[in-house]
Amino acid sequence: MRSLFRLSAAACALAFGVAVTAADDAKPPPGEKGKTKTVTDAEFVKMAASGGMFEVKSSELAKDQGQSAEVKKFADQMIKDHGKANKELEAAAKKAGLEVPTKLTDEHAKLLDTVKAAKGSGFDQAYMTAQVQAHEEAVALFEAASKSVKDAGLKEFATKTLPVIKEHYEHAKHHGGGKGGTSTDKRGDRNP
Repeated sequence: MRSLFRLSAAACALAFGVAVTAADDAKPPPGEKGKTKTVTDAEFVKMAASGGMFEVKSSELAKDQGQSAEVKKFADQMIKDHGKANKELEAAAKKAGLEVPTKLTDEHAKLLDTVKAAKGSGFDQAYMTAQVQAHEEAVALFEAASKSVKDAGLKEFATKTLPVIKEHYEHAKHHGGGKGGTSTDKRGDRNP
């Protein structure tokens, strides 16, 4: 039980650290409140591609290892939505003359390793905590990109995709992100 607690604590710490690092990169420096930090087209493609790959890979794990039906349902939605977004990003990047990376960033690879390490009853919590953190990072990235990327196709992709990512973030945050995997909504339905 202690090792499960330590693993969950480590997953939370790592996930939080990854999100803070990436989110901080897209936040304005102190004293510039209200301004969103800019992101180049290439930076956006690199981080968005890595985040999208993380979402699909971690959600495939959740489909296989998730304990609750709600987490598995959420994972299915992540695979569908992020799979579609990954294809759209690839097309927009190609039109912009940018290469889409095929490997996760070190931060996303570490976060995926944390999810992979979680087993049994701790898996759902680790997965949902990672979802909250990864989507928090993605919201900051896509907000910055929607305001600062130069290529019209990439800007359109970022602007169009941002509301979906925000919805995922809110869903994960309010339905189990770091709180054990499920909760009950206002109607009494259980959700991931």
